[in-house]
Amino acid sequence: MIIDAHHHLWTTGYQWLTEPGLESIRRDYTVADLVPRLDESNVTATVLVEAGRCDAEETAEFLAHAAGTPRIAGVVGWASLTDPAISATLAGYRELPGATKLVGLRDQVQGVTDPGHLARPDVRATLAAIGAADLTFDLVVHAGQLPSCAEAARATPGTTFVLDHLGKPRITSDGLAEWRTAVRDLAGCDNVVAKLSGLLTEVGPGWQVADIRPYVDTALELFGPHRLMAGSDWPVCDLVASYAEAWSALDACLGELSSVERAAVLAGTAIRTYALEVGS
Repeated sequence: MIIDAHHHLWTTGYQWLTEPGLESIRRDYTVADLVPRLDESNVTATVLVEAGRCDAEETAEFLAHAAGTPRIAGVVGWASLTDPAISATLAGYRELPGATKLVGLRDQVQGVTDPGHLARPDVRATLAAIGAADLTFDLVVHAGQLPSCAEAARATPGTTFVLDHLGKPRITSDGLAEWRTAVRDLAGCDNVVAKLSGLLTEVGPGWQVADIRPYVDTALELFGPHRLMAGSDWPVCDLVASYAEAWSALDACLGELSSVERAAVLAGTAIRTYALEVGS
């Protein structure tokens, strides 16, 4: 069984898609585009993650997609960490079609410049409310924000945090040690799991498996396979690799694992963390 724990869908109305260099993915990506790729790579089910529109309407659309698509087993929707009415927001989501597939929430913390953002009392209260609602919180952050993520995770032990894309390490010849130091403290928090996703995009065109292998190996060392899950980050991965190539590259990095460990990374961690209902 394979669970794609991180992918998106979108239409061309997203503001961030207007940035230079994104021309190749500046088009609609729909369920009809997704399903053939799942079949090609033998992916059983997926988790659909908010795609940067940062509004409740996107979450409603994604839940509707999930309601009509059995292969989408879960949705990580959007919520602002500074939302003063987070309880009402969550209650509203619970009334939507497909609400039973809402498994987590995310905010675009990577774009916040305030280094103390995750330490704000209102943000910490929102994180706690998300955990109290039996939802996870996905951390989409850059490597420089990892220390504040660790502080937030320790301060809200009732919330499960999911680190997207391993915290977007700067994958260069000298970036591994810097990232390892930053992520080690976060990995020491029992309420944090991480995604092996988005790494090829961090390398860029011309990537090789050898570029990402040290980061995957370090994540396996620090988190262990039972606190790691795998994701394609499609369609973003299309900037440098096809859906199938993204899975092939990751699979090449997992070759030394036992069958039990591989099963955890490829499906078990995602199923347990997001409480997914997935058929065999």
